[in-house]
Amino acid sequence: MQSMAGTLYLVATPIGNLEDITLRALRVLREADLIACEDTRTSRVLLKAYEIDAALTSYHKFNEQEKSEELIEKLLRGKSIALITDAGMPAISDPGEILVRKCRENGIPVTAVPGASACVTALALSGADTRRFVFEGFLPQESKERRETLSRIQAEERTVILYEAPHRLERTLRLLEESLGSTRGITLCRELTKKFEETERTTIGNALLKYQGDVQPRGEYVLVIDGKSKEEAAEERSAAWESMDLSGHVSYYEERGLSRKEAMKAVSKDRGISRRDVYQELLKEKQT
Repeated sequence: MQSMAGTLYLVATPIGNLEDITLRALRVLREADLIACEDTRTSRVLLKAYEIDAALTSYHKFNEQEKSEELIEKLLRGKSIALITDAGMPAISDPGEILVRKCRENGIPVTAVPGASACVTALALSGADTRRFVFEGFLPQESKERRETLSRIQAEERTVILYEAPHRLERTLRLLEESLGSTRGITLCRELTKKFEETERTTIGNALLKYQGDVQPRGEYVLVIDGKSKEEAAEERSAAWESMDLSGHVSYYEERGLSRKEAMKAVSKDRGISRRDVYQELLKEKQT
């Protein structure tokens, strides 16, 4: 048996169907000196299904800081530890990033054992644009931070993926409608890989109407939201340029790292005028 001493393994576990676990994940869980679990009761169901009898310890968001120090000590003494969460990949909207960071600081090897992922599974099922996407996890609960996140999503041209609990789904859909409008496309995925898996492609407005009615949200949700269309983004940029003088338009690009020459070229393209015209107009603005 190959030694795994002193290594932290981030082991992905099934997001619903217990069969969605890799052979490598099972081997690592059997061979690890210790398995750190988000909830030992949940993890025991998985381990029992595969007849894995291992030492367990609790590692969750409420004890991450102090427990990380304890696990680091064990790793430095040559113990191998497998970190798992209730579902999916550790450190992705789940505990793990603090321990990984401390391992890096202490020169402890870290490797991942990949597997099921709710966000990627939902994206594949959605029919939305999969070439470019952004994962936002759960919306922040603090109102100021939540407004900032929604503002970023409002400007986003890539597909956006959110997680949401059933008791907050209606509120989140209402906030999305206020930010993105009722006609923006959205796919709601629930109970992924489980018996009652459901994927519904609709609009934000129709989804809100559904869950404001008699339908009760059940299970954990993944929301896959269409990004702003190219046409809509172009119209907004055009409106912004029209309200801005040329010097401000050029400064906009310079502040983003373009040279003066590159910025003038970008402005000429935005406004449909020649670079010479841009230069002449800048001279006039400077003289007035």
